[in-house]
Amino acid sequence: MTRKYFGTDGIRGAVGQHPITPDFVLKLAHAVGRVLKQTEARPTVLIGKDTRISGYMLESALESGFNSAGVDVVLLGPIPTPAVAYLTRAQRASLGVVISASHNAFADNGIKFFSAKGTKLDDAWELAVEAALEEAPKWVDSANLGKAKRLDDAAGRYIEFCKSTFANDLTLKGLKIVVDGAHGAAYQVAPKVFHELGAEVISIGCAPDGLNINDKVGATHPDALIAAVKLHQADYGIALDGDADRLQFVDANGRLFNGDEVLYLMVAERLGRDEHVPGAVGTLMTNLAVELALKAKGVAFVRAKVGDRYVLEELDKRGWILGGEGSGHLLALDKHTTGDGIVSALQVLQACVRSGKTMAELLSDVTLFPQTLINVRLQPGQSWSELQKLPQLAAATQAVEAELGNTGRVLIRASGTEPLVRVMVEAQDAKQAQNCAQRIADTLKI
Repeated sequence: MTRKYFGTDGIRGAVGQHPITPDFVLKLAHAVGRVLKQTEARPTVLIGKDTRISGYMLESALESGFNSAGVDVVLLGPIPTPAVAYLTRAQRASLGVVISASHNAFADNGIKFFSAKGTKLDDAWELAVEAALEEAPKWVDSANLGKAKRLDDAAGRYIEFCKSTFANDLTLKGLKIVVDGAHGAAYQVAPKVFHELGAEVISIGCAPDGLNINDKVGATHPDALIAAVKLHQADYGIALDGDADRLQFVDANGRLFNGDEVLYLMVAERLGRDEHVPGAVGTLMTNLAVELALKAKGVAFVRAKVGDRYVLEELDKRGWILGGEGSGHLLALDKHTTGDGIVSALQVLQACVRSGKTMAELLSDVTLFPQTLINVRLQPGQSWSELQKLPQLAAATQAVEAELGNTGRVLIRASGTEPLVRVMVEAQDAKQAQNCAQRIADTLKI
């Protein structure tokens, strides 16, 4: 079955437009509550949010919807997405709910969910919720309405969790680190984590006003981080996105490292400690150079569909622990149940501190193939399924694949979070990758 509302990462869209409206979100929470009550008499859900101004409105709608179905609510306030996953598990809650549109601008928002185990929920659960949405509401009587309360020091609990993932015998003392919170959910907690582990911290992007989340800062705009690292002569820079489940890393020279490189580094660090790493999971977008480098170390590599939930599914299926995306979503299942930008950053810093080497030195045997990614925005009324049938798209794609042969890759897919078609071409030559991607993208601009 095809999902009507849920995309790659929950439900997302422009605030004030269906489905990101208070009336729909109330109905959504009521439907989710009814699904939860099929297996639990008195469920409890945790609700966290990022710093968007619309979070207040959607939080109230969610609270009312859950309470109307007889579900208790615990409000966490502004807190990273992975913090909600952790606290859901730690508090033995039935479900975790996050109000966030991640890396999108403030005018968008979304709702995503975590299971009682702190993991993303599968397609079957989402389909059950969508089925419940089609049914008439069943309000519980007054005596059985849910209640709401706030969790004291939710941020402090998560800070201690993050610190616990860093080796006890190591410290960040002597390191100067720029932390970019994207004016988002980690604006309070991220600087404190690195400071309390000993680093000198310079904070940028940590002054949210409800409207500036991801605005020229954060993981999607790393130029601000690169400039700050150079200005302050820092050793490293770490940029998170709006909900802090992904990151970008910068070294003292201003070199930007993406998630593919971080995944390789995390694998190599464990191999260096004589840990057995049978395999790692990337996505269809993962750079070919990383796959080849991992296989050279005897580590199997599998590609999942784009989206950290699909990386997680592949990891679970194989019993592996390490996976990630080039966008900076990294999974280390021996540390956390979901992607966590702060925890991933600590894994990188741990590798550098323990080895006494820089990131560039640790990645000296990996040279990424040039990749060009062009986003083509869908026009109102357009669908990817229609564009896929264009004969000029098929002809351009076949011509590019023939030109690249075994020296590159082509990937064309619809975004799961925005009305975009993403055209990616990977080649050994950057100009060739750019030229080929542009030729394909041009056929979609109709």
